[in-house]
Amino acid sequence: MKRNIAGLLKRINKHQEKVGFSLALLCAMIVVVLTAGIIYFIGVRGITIFIKDGIGLHHFILGSQWWPDRPVEEGGPLVGVLPFILGSLAVSLSAVLISAPLSIIVAVFMVEIAPEWCRRVLQPAVELLTGIPSVVYGYVGLSVVVPVIRNHLGGYGFSVLAGFVVLSVMILPTITSVSVDTLRALPLQWKEAAFSLGSTRWQTIRMVLVPAARSGLITGIVLGLARAFGEALAVQMVIGNTRAIPSSFLDPVITLTSAITMDMGYTVMGSLWNNVLWSMGLLLLIISFIFIVVIKLISRRGVVVR
Repeated sequence: MKRNIAGLLKRINKHQEKVGFSLALLCAMIVVVLTAGIIYFIGVRGITIFIKDGIGLHHFILGSQWWPDRPVEEGGPLVGVLPFILGSLAVSLSAVLISAPLSIIVAVFMVEIAPEWCRRVLQPAVELLTGIPSVVYGYVGLSVVVPVIRNHLGGYGFSVLAGFVVLSVMILPTITSVSVDTLRALPLQWKEAAFSLGSTRWQTIRMVLVPAARSGLITGIVLGLARAFGEALAVQMVIGNTRAIPSSFLDPVITLTSAITMDMGYTVMGSLWNNVLWSMGLLLLIISFIFIVVIKLISRRGVVVR
């Protein structure tokens, strides 16, 4: 009787393992198919402008004039996206330059310096920043940052400066969270060895822990840059959305994501204007892939965030 029950339980367990394996495999295949489908769809749409409409890649990437609705008789259409690319780079890189050092300092403080009660306050605060919707960041920037810039620095307030101030706050929790996980993943023996050799806490942090966690910290920075580069709504609300190359931080600007969200709903499917927006989406997808590859390369060379 006991053998029969044991055999029955064994068969049930094997059946459950097969069911679990099948479900996990099905979910993995769905993710792969969805990813491949999105890439194929955006890729096909994105290259239409070069194949069907005859626009040259170099005119698309390096052109600075944006008149997609101008007829041929008037010298059009012109679909240069260089101002959008430079706008995205200006806003995103500036935000990372501000947010990355601050995020790493906060992460070091949370892991190595702050008392337990302070960590209990900081951790929920960082998580709360992560959960705030983009439109809220944009509205705060529109209500606070833009007027401050307009009243104290000049211009209209809608500018590169307003964009990267809002973005630097948005990506701060992303970089901080990854940095905290990286520092906590370091072996405790490294810190103990540094203390045993007479190092102070500051020397241990500066000369042992931060260099050892360099790969994970850079990974967090790249993730923050990817978040900043792909943000649309919050940035769109504060940058002015002027289709021109900015000459200073107080000039209005436009980004790739802002241009896509502003124009996609007002263009006819299959028109040149619509096709060029899909090409801009393909460009964003390629840039995202580059960020992923960079993260993979960095992770293989050092500490991998767990």
